[in-house]
Amino acid sequence: MYELLVPNRVIYGCETFHEVGRQAKALGSKAFIVSDPVMENIGLVARCEHYLQEAGVPFAKYTRVDKEPTDVHVNEALDVCRSERCDVIIAVGGGSSIDAAKAVAVMMTNEGTISDYVGNARMFTKKPVPLIAIPTTAGTGSEVTKVTVIIDTKTDVKMMISQPALLPAVAIVDPLLTVSCPPSVTAATGVDALCHAIEAYISRRAHPVTNVLALSAIEAIIGHLRRAYENGQDIEAREKMAIAAMKAGMAFSNASVTLVHGMSRPIGALFHVPHGVSNAMLLPGVLEFTKDSARERLAVIARLINPQLKDVSDAEAADALVEEVKQLCRDLHIPNMKTWGIDKAAFDKAVDKMAADALASGSPANNPRVPTHEEIVTLYHYCYDYQYNTKTVSS
Repeated sequence: MYELLVPNRVIYGCETFHEVGRQAKALGSKAFIVSDPVMENIGLVARCEHYLQEAGVPFAKYTRVDKEPTDVHVNEALDVCRSERCDVIIAVGGGSSIDAAKAVAVMMTNEGTISDYVGNARMFTKKPVPLIAIPTTAGTGSEVTKVTVIIDTKTDVKMMISQPALLPAVAIVDPLLTVSCPPSVTAATGVDALCHAIEAYISRRAHPVTNVLALSAIEAIIGHLRRAYENGQDIEAREKMAIAAMKAGMAFSNASVTLVHGMSRPIGALFHVPHGVSNAMLLPGVLEFTKDSARERLAVIARLINPQLKDVSDAEAADALVEEVKQLCRDLHIPNMKTWGIDKAAFDKAVDKMAADALASGSPANNPRVPTHEEIVTLYHYCYDYQYNTKTVSS
């Protein structure tokens, strides 16, 4: 039996941001905006406020979410939301703001703390406050997923929580909101979306509908991410990337991510590397580790993006896909962990904990090749100073 869970309503298209007022009015009487300082500085929070005022919806706000949302952000926002008696939440920003808003939405009506719900140790039994998610990057797909990732500041662990209650009520995907993304953010979030799509397609939990979404997303990302990176004003590329990120989000939310994300979260938690960047740092190396256990699926992807591979073997096609991913990382100037500036001594000291945390997240178990603790440690070291210009050879 397969299941596909998505928001109740997805509103997509250029200039759809203005819909937030009408949607908020239909869902509640007072809105609570969750965002970050960047969105406030560039005026997108003010635009949201304007649309709410036009609709006659009063509001309060919390705009202190960082690049990596923590339980501190969630608790601070929760206190404001409760004290202001808000009954509809609006997330404006990238995946960090949306993930924080999801946690606030469920904790408004459920008991305990957000950490109580990790690994489904506890289920959200009460209906959350309705959430309107408005992404400003084409990457995380959080606007259409039942997943939130929050850092536990006591343990330095990224808590990945996946439950249906975390699905937004409404997603408003306006590609024009991504135009302000600088090239580095466009690159990182775009590769994050590519990770979502590839991992969803090769996941042990993939199913026919997620396969369609994942392949469609991969084709669009490979065809348009470079364009969006090189020219942020390329509206067609921005549109294609926005819908691809959304499809990739739907795919992985229902099929799960795999080893890349499992290994990526500890890097973000301990070394504060943005999520999309840490995924990009790992993707080629993890594909090399995985490819012999997923040749047929990786070959399908390779032939989709390069029809000239139709007559080569699956092994050759899988190798070609890894080469394409490496070339994409080169074109987008993706750094490895060493180039990013992660101290080698600190990395070596943390790698055992990172491997344990990666396994504990459950994501590596969905990988076609399920790694041991020792294999993850080896992979971390391999990816630390990974060279994107080395040639992939099938074993």
